[in-house]
Amino acid sequence: MTDVIVVGAGPTGLLLAGDLAAAGVRVTVLERRTTESNLTRAFAVHARTLEQLDARGLADPVVAAGNAVAGLRLFGSVSVDLSSVPSRFPYLLVTPQYEVEQVLLERALDAGAAVLRGAHVQRVRQNADRVEVTYRDPDGATQVRQARWLVGTDGHHSTVRRELDLDFPGESVVRSLMLADVRMTDPPPDLLTVDGNARGFCFAVPYGDGWYRVIARDPDRELPDDAPVTLEEIADVARRVFGTDWGMHDPRWLSRFHSDERQVRQYRVGRAFLAGDAAHVHSPAGGQGMNTGLQDAANLGWKLAAVVHGRAGDELLASYHDERRPVGRMVLRMSGGLIRAAMLRSPVTRAIRNRVARTALALPPIGDRIRLQLSGVGIAYPRPRGAHRLVGTRAPDITANDGTRLYEALRRGRFVLAAPPGVVPAPPGVTTLDVDRAATAVLVRPDGYIAWAGRTPDGLEATLTRWGAAVPATSGAHA
Repeated sequence: MTDVIVVGAGPTGLLLAGDLAAAGVRVTVLERRTTESNLTRAFAVHARTLEQLDARGLADPVVAAGNAVAGLRLFGSVSVDLSSVPSRFPYLLVTPQYEVEQVLLERALDAGAAVLRGAHVQRVRQNADRVEVTYRDPDGATQVRQARWLVGTDGHHSTVRRELDLDFPGESVVRSLMLADVRMTDPPPDLLTVDGNARGFCFAVPYGDGWYRVIARDPDRELPDDAPVTLEEIADVARRVFGTDWGMHDPRWLSRFHSDERQVRQYRVGRAFLAGDAAHVHSPAGGQGMNTGLQDAANLGWKLAAVVHGRAGDELLASYHDERRPVGRMVLRMSGGLIRAAMLRSPVTRAIRNRVARTALALPPIGDRIRLQLSGVGIAYPRPRGAHRLVGTRAPDITANDGTRLYEALRRGRFVLAAPPGVVPAPPGVTTLDVDRAATAVLVRPDGYIAWAGRTPDGLEATLTRWGAAVPATSGAHA
């Protein structure tokens, strides 16, 4: 018997397990893979995700292993400049998913999470008190584990989702996308290159270590996912789109896949939750996939910890679905629109698309909103009626009088009250930051969103109770 079982040791599951273990929650991760893979589809880390990693002391190693790209090419000559995003990380970081997984795995293990590999989940059952998970171990023997709560982060073909009898409605957006990691003798000058025409679609981006990720599609050659892929197929599409294949050679990975748009209607069933690709999948356009899953985990972890420790009840857990499902729906719509626009075949239609997109991006209200949504910095959660306008919004990384940044203070895994000294009494178990120049005091949740704001303490105590924020001084801290 443990507190939480997490099924799936991808980025979403590992961030969640690390958060729970750091908060003193007993957590076991069941992972079907027996070894870690260094070949993964995800490669983009956006600003808001880097802020979440910063709140765990993990941003620096991830940034050091990646390649910062100031702009994101959407299609043709249309790009989004991310350098004006109001964050410590005003860029898109290109880095293989396995680099992110590695730092999250080390943190989870250091915090005390148990990760069991070769655990192939077969069945999930639950009652009012607990969840029971049956799985096969690496030797093929049947094992059973019980927990108070279960989170399925086991991807597109989630066993947990199937066992919860949840539909995964949606459709395939594009079939037979080819993917490769290659070397290049004459790489493109742009950091991120993407375009399409009537003869194909191609995307190339450098990891910064000599390897390039290439995604290509031949609209006249749609094959099943298990059909073999050759480097020549991908190079041929690149030549049709760009007039060159940049001297691709020495592929370390070749794969074919299709891109779906799907989302569950419920992120929670009883004592079981879904997060990441188990709850939503969408096209790779905009690089949203891994980021959305990591932010699911950041939202859920502290809430589960508060309930396990008896500081909050079911209402807090219900807020996970209420806050994260609309975000998943927004990402599906945005990425779906981008991939469809990128694959337009008519030259006339593509020219109109480019002209309209450039005009829209040049208008500050539209351009700023797209930048903030793509980066994740503009994502906000619903606020209660009558609450301060800042409630539900992302907290910027303000600096206290002593030089401590907000996201450094969040590494303790607690709520943080940032306020002018003496204006609002310091609640027990809440980290406080004295900020002389702050006009409004703000209470920031462990996931970096504002739970309360005001110039007087009115409503603060009720907010602390609602969110389970009164953390004992002996509570565990983030690694």
